[in-house]
Amino acid sequence: MKTDKHANNIVPFSSNTKLNRSSLPNIVLSSDASKQRIEELQIFVQDVMIKGVDYGLIHGFSKPTLLKPGAEKLCDVFGFSKTAEVVNRIEQWESGIFAYEVKMKLIRKDNGVVEAEGLGSCNSKEASFKQQDPYTIVNTVLKMAKKRALIDAVLSATRSSGLFTQDIEDFLKQSNNKGGDDLATKYQLQTIFSIFNEIDISIEVIKEMMKMTYNVNHSTKLTKKQASDFIQDLLLLKEAYKEVREIDIQKNKNQ
Repeated sequence: MKTDKHANNIVPFSSNTKLNRSSLPNIVLSSDASKQRIEELQIFVQDVMIKGVDYGLIHGFSKPTLLKPGAEKLCDVFGFSKTAEVVNRIEQWESGIFAYEVKMKLIRKDNGVVEAEGLGSCNSKEASFKQQDPYTIVNTVLKMAKKRALIDAVLSATRSSGLFTQDIEDFLKQSNNKGGDDLATKYQLQTIFSIFNEIDISIEVIKEMMKMTYNVNHSTKLTKKQASDFIQDLLLLKEAYKEVREIDIQKNKNQ
């Protein structure tokens, strides 16, 4: 009985029948179908996802960073359910050190197949938590690890790493040797001011953070790299404060 070599959308690398097909995998999607998927994803990002909510942009870097709301939207549109598992944890209550590593599984709702797994970790010694009591942020640290695992899994499952990066840290590591002594750009300063206005925290605390970390008392004295690092810290702090407020709101509803 003859079989269709293109059955189930499987396209061989070559039509040469002498090729040992067991030596290489076949391409499941044709180039046109693959291109169409990428274009549909790009259109979804442009039409549905919101800058500053679903993804963040930092001036001077080519790709935005995917944020939790954006990852949730991609899960919905691709039809994924998700399960989280804490695979490693450190809870040193005497010293106030907490760390978690989380595995996130994305499962297709139509057939129950695990589409991708992601890993994420977070600990209470990270820069964004320096000014906080470690005993009050245990749940926040765990949630941050879950968020990072989710984004890692979503980027893998949706093949969207060409559009997004997982964390802004990826950009900052690349920028270590660029513009180290140049002062922060106007756009960076505007970004710092914008994030600061969204966080319920006093200007004195912000100044203290800059003083302790960079030995400056005003954002205009930050270098480009310091400003990028500080933006990262503020974004993480913003996310942490948001989660704390959500917990408080939920507690008030349950009372």
